[in-house]
Amino acid sequence: MELEKKEDQQQQEEEQVVTPWEVSAKDGGKIDYDKLIDKFGCQRLDQSFVDRVQRLTSRPSHVFLRRGVFFAHRDFNEILDAYERGDKFYLYTGRGPSSEALHLGHLIPFMFTKYLQDAFKVPLVIQLTDDEKCMWKDLSVEESQRLARENAKDIIACGFDISKTFIFSDFDYVGGYLQDAFKVPLVIQLTDDEKCMWKDLSVEESQRLARENAKDIIACGFDISKTFIFSDFDYVGGAFYKNMVKVAKCVTYNKVVGIFGFTGEDHIGKVSFPPVQAVPSFPSSFPHLFSGKDDLRCLIPCAIDQDPYFRMTRDVAPRIGYHKPALIESLFFPALQGETGKMSASDPNSAIYVTDSAKEIKYKVNKHAFTGGQESIEKHRQYGANLEVDIPVKYLNFFLEDDAELEHIKKEYGVGRMLTGEVKKRLIEVLTELVERHRRARAAVTDEMVDAFMAVRPLPNMFD
Repeated sequence: MELEKKEDQQQQEEEQVVTPWEVSAKDGGKIDYDKLIDKFGCQRLDQSFVDRVQRLTSRPSHVFLRRGVFFAHRDFNEILDAYERGDKFYLYTGRGPSSEALHLGHLIPFMFTKYLQDAFKVPLVIQLTDDEKCMWKDLSVEESQRLARENAKDIIACGFDISKTFIFSDFDYVGGYLQDAFKVPLVIQLTDDEKCMWKDLSVEESQRLARENAKDIIACGFDISKTFIFSDFDYVGGAFYKNMVKVAKCVTYNKVVGIFGFTGEDHIGKVSFPPVQAVPSFPSSFPHLFSGKDDLRCLIPCAIDQDPYFRMTRDVAPRIGYHKPALIESLFFPALQGETGKMSASDPNSAIYVTDSAKEIKYKVNKHAFTGGQESIEKHRQYGANLEVDIPVKYLNFFLEDDAELEHIKKEYGVGRMLTGEVKKRLIEVLTELVERHRRARAAVTDEMVDAFMAVRPLPNMFD
């Protein structure tokens, strides 16, 4: 019986693959989100949450919330409980910058996070994982950093409040201190992080020993005008890096292989990356923002393929003295060709980009959007459209604000009174308006604005 259960579970896992780097269903089918919830161990986001958010914020719920685009959660109820008691929390989301421009699927978490920031009046940190894309894609460090800044402009164009938002790239924030340090003739590294991981030492004890050892090194007579001594905990990212090491010590190699599916062919950069994405959910990683607020809770809006990172984080958090981060997770935005996974930046015809012209949007929708309409007008009038597979209807479900109009389209199209061409025409109008609005906002974002959002600075009015 146990063997049959294991074989059935293995067969289910083989039917679909959902990781931070791959999303696919067996034989080109749809992602089964119920199975995904069972596998990951998260919970369904039901109508009671939608009603409660609306009551607590005194504003209409976001279209992504009321239509089930964000459909699963981990401890979102605890965030709402804390908010109702008057406790504060902060938001954390991110983007792996692997392409010049975002497609509409990339915008989903940022549009929703903008709503959450405005509704709950809370601060936000946005992580640009340029280091991750450098390791997973064939990108140089310099190109990864350039794409991070370009993507930051699209993110800023979503309308985030600069007085409540800190955007950082991993290359700049986690390890940027060393860039200046290596301009001196002699640098001496004190690897207090190494000893913390290899020996049974706390972070604090490792740092103390580093300072004591530094005294012996200085006593050798080095010229202070030509010598720079640094410890990894202080200069390879400071507080952020300390939390990375704390997380790394709590996760075994077998555990990380089990969660992420790493193999012997994966380089160590990939294996060591998960703590980088984990620690922005701990407030002490941002001492310039949350000094003395280690008890602050974190809510992470993201697509459900990012869940493995935070499943690991939630397991570690209580062991190193932090709250488990809460998550609110979205469905995948389907490709134009059908609901087999999520849109892909590697296939330009699978996606609508924020840089597409009105002509390109019209061509892509008319040429590539998979429909559930019948092969002839006669059959369509007789049988109607299959709304379960129709991509234009699914896209309208994301971006058509008017609930009554959406229900009218579904009803008329489903019974055959509305034709595929009419639905596509309405979708083209909606997407063209959305992309054009974003393009105007993006054009107004300057390099100086990017610098301002990414400056390491306090946010004194972040909870006002």
